[in-house]
Amino acid sequence: MTNSIKDLDASVIEEFAAQLRGRLVNPQDSDYNETRKVYNGMIDKHPGLFAMCEDVADVMAAVNFGRENNVLVAVRGGGHNGGGLGLCDEGLVIDLSGIKFVRVDTSNHTVRVGGGNLWGEVDHATHPFGLAVPAGIISTTGVGGLTLGGGVGHLSRKYGLTIDNLLEADMVLADGSFVTVNSTEHSDLFWAIRGGGGNFGIVTSFKFQAHPVKNVFGGPTLWPIEQTEEIMKWYHDFINNAPDELNGFIATMVIPGAPFPEELHNKQFCGIVWCYAGDMNMAEEAFKPILAKNPLFAHVGEMPYPAIQTLFDGLLPHGLQWYWRADFFKELGPEVRAKHLEFGSTIPTPLSQMHLYPISGAAARVGADETPWAYRDAKYAGVIVGVDPDPENAEKITNWCKDYWEALHPYSSGGAYSNFMMEEGQERVQASYKHNYDRLASIKQKYDGNNFFRVNQNIKPKS
Repeated sequence: MTNSIKDLDASVIEEFAAQLRGRLVNPQDSDYNETRKVYNGMIDKHPGLFAMCEDVADVMAAVNFGRENNVLVAVRGGGHNGGGLGLCDEGLVIDLSGIKFVRVDTSNHTVRVGGGNLWGEVDHATHPFGLAVPAGIISTTGVGGLTLGGGVGHLSRKYGLTIDNLLEADMVLADGSFVTVNSTEHSDLFWAIRGGGGNFGIVTSFKFQAHPVKNVFGGPTLWPIEQTEEIMKWYHDFINNAPDELNGFIATMVIPGAPFPEELHNKQFCGIVWCYAGDMNMAEEAFKPILAKNPLFAHVGEMPYPAIQTLFDGLLPHGLQWYWRADFFKELGPEVRAKHLEFGSTIPTPLSQMHLYPISGAAARVGADETPWAYRDAKYAGVIVGVDPDPENAEKITNWCKDYWEALHPYSSGGAYSNFMMEEGQERVQASYKHNYDRLASIKQKYDGNNFFRVNQNIKPKS
């Protein structure tokens, strides 16, 4: 059993506040309700206290306070977690949003990033140097959560997952101590955080390998939903034989409105969002077979890399209702394609959608036990999201998402990318780490034997 913050004597909290550079936010404060908001508007948790950390010392003090007073602790970076695992009811939220810095080292193309940064801030800092770190598809995503879970995005086929580009991290552990982890220092812990989530400590800074990416060539192509089976069959063969420079994730989706032409609004489509990160002189040649499939709509061209990373930011702002379900897939066989046509034809709200992100090229050339990310043999990380601004539609989008997932799950590889999961129970967590789970549980026992960091896709300490 843990204590509620309400159970603690006021003097204990006052003493804690005196140790921090950042402020404490409690339920009596005027900005409490604003502070407890996260990206997913469906999440409605009421923490007892927020520690708005401004430096590593604040994080150490917060961890010590939580442990010594036996309160439940959650860690929030960007707040994008689908299941709201950056918050907890009645406990302490250690908020990292004040720990922000991005330092680009042009001598070796590395980037040092604070634990509270968002990816858009990283892109802003690296782009003037013609560099990019592989990460996600939405710039408002937090660096910490995306990285610790794996990091699938537009550059995965060319440069691997975000974890494949992580060189080092600074961490605060459950006992309040500070460590730097890399391939030679605490190498077991360094292995664990490259996909094992927030189970092992709080990362206060990341060091990444960046790559020469200035402009990319890409954008969306759309086909009528009735062509889903045909396009998916073609896409599977095409993307798995494409050069690493070309990435494209396939979707079933509705066009919600501007900036798309009016004749497309509120209609269902099978879409592919492309990103070519090779020689711009070769881009149009690379797109010839794509355009030969005669998309109903194609808006592709050369753009700065940060532009493709922000392509969906306006459509998917902070505070919408979200429900997520996910699986890995090796094939897009006839049964799978038929299910995508069926459920893609009944999308309940304009922002709800399904994506399949390719796990091929560089991302597939990392061994299945080199990182905790166990599904290097999968061809796709799939996710279904019910999304809508109106809480009245929460049940409708949730049910559609669950039904879609249940129809596809029998054809899946059995586990899911942890960043695409809600709170789904221990069996799903174990399935998502597969053969790597036992090793993760042993490392968890070594560094967090009491499971202090448990508001996450939890890996239980090995008993």
